[in-house]
Amino acid sequence: MGPDPMERSRRGLVARLEKWGYVESPSVREALLRVPRERFLPEDLQGSAYDDSPLPIGHGQTISAPSMITIMLEQAALRAGEAVLEVGTGSGYNAALLAELAGPDRVVSIERLPELAAIGRENLEALGYRVEVVVGDGTLGHPPRAPYDCVFATAGAPRIPRAWRDQTRVGGRIVAPIGRSRLNQVLVTARRASESGWDVKEGTPCAFVPMIGAAGWGGE
Repeated sequence: MGPDPMERSRRGLVARLEKWGYVESPSVREALLRVPRERFLPEDLQGSAYDDSPLPIGHGQTISAPSMITIMLEQAALRAGEAVLEVGTGSGYNAALLAELAGPDRVVSIERLPELAAIGRENLEALGYRVEVVVGDGTLGHPPRAPYDCVFATAGAPRIPRAWRDQTRVGGRIVAPIGRSRLNQVLVTARRASESGWDVKEGTPCAFVPMIGAAGWGGE
């Protein structure tokens, strides 16, 4: 029996992402092939799971376009066994990709909205992903599991919060959309070269939902 229609669509999307130059590493390619994006979407949107576009997941939030997440995953350059903090669980799709790359029990994901955290946790558990989902202000990081090899944010902040820097180990990196307006950011990759030194690179323009929190955008 051949692959089901969703699997065919998933393979088709990954092939397009490779053709467009977004997929560079075998590990990211394999993660994209293994995680069923449709399982992280409302039922009425599952037919659009393998369009390269962001989609609404409720509570004013979205699941990011696969191409943008792929760019971020390649920038993160995760290795098996690394400790990862994801800021912005959403429906859990990206946390599943991070878990495929870093391994079980290596990802903690923080979500500001309790209702969305519950959805993300349920989606991840249903597929067997061992990711810790916590509710809180993502701009403050998550000290109990620090330090991290990678802080990976899926919402846009006005600047890199100090807590993320403090909770990133030397040699680690932060991958996040950063910008001066709520919906106009650039993808920033910051690598901690030493206790006090950072190598910061600005990349692709992007437009993520705003990060609300003490070191993010205010809740107004």
